[in-house]
Amino acid sequence: MAVPKQKRSRSRTHTKRAKIYRAVSVPISKCPNCGQPKLPHRVCLHCGYYNGKQILEIAE
Repeated sequence: MAVPKQKRSRSRTHTKRAKIYRAVSVPISKCPNCGQPKLPHRVCLHCGYYNGKQILEIAE
């Protein structure tokens, strides 16, 4: 049975676990209708358009 010869140090453990909790960068695209930044494959919350069609009614 495989057993480690020495204890893994606390800094090595935290360094390894830090990769799990790293913040993920989200790609932001530009809305073709109004030009505001939006998440890809989502309805634009500024104008309510998605794929050239108005999905949401935005009260101004």
